[in-house]
Amino acid sequence: MARPVKKRKINCNPTSYYFKPRGISLSDLNEIELAQDELESIRLADLNGLFQEDAAAKMLVSRATFGRIIVRAHKKIADAIINGKAIRISESFPHSIKDKSRQTDSNCGSRSGVGLRKNKCKKCLSSTKE
Repeated sequence: MARPVKKRKINCNPTSYYFKPRGISLSDLNEIELAQDELESIRLADLNGLFQEDAAAKMLVSRATFGRIIVRAHKKIADAIINGKAIRISESFPHSIKDKSRQTDSNCGSRSGVGLRKNKCKKCLSSTKE
């Protein structure tokens, strides 16, 4: 029997959840699903340039687990690009911890540090809602 999946810290909110190749109609299109943890691993390692050890610490997983997640993500993205498939990013991940420090303050619009220091915005010091 497999162990239960550990919760992973996800701090990535993409602006688009679906990408498809141009010139192929939706009815003829195969798609792959990229999980939230896979997208987060791509963001941390490839976009932010973090080493696997540092990226794993940010996601609250072991380095070995991070390595497996990113290999899975790279394989899915390569399959989509090479074989002309659409990429659908999962909008939910059952084992994720959203980073509360990246919430947006409704008063000033600041995204830096909201959720820290007893739910007060660092910029305008207003109280925030969970």
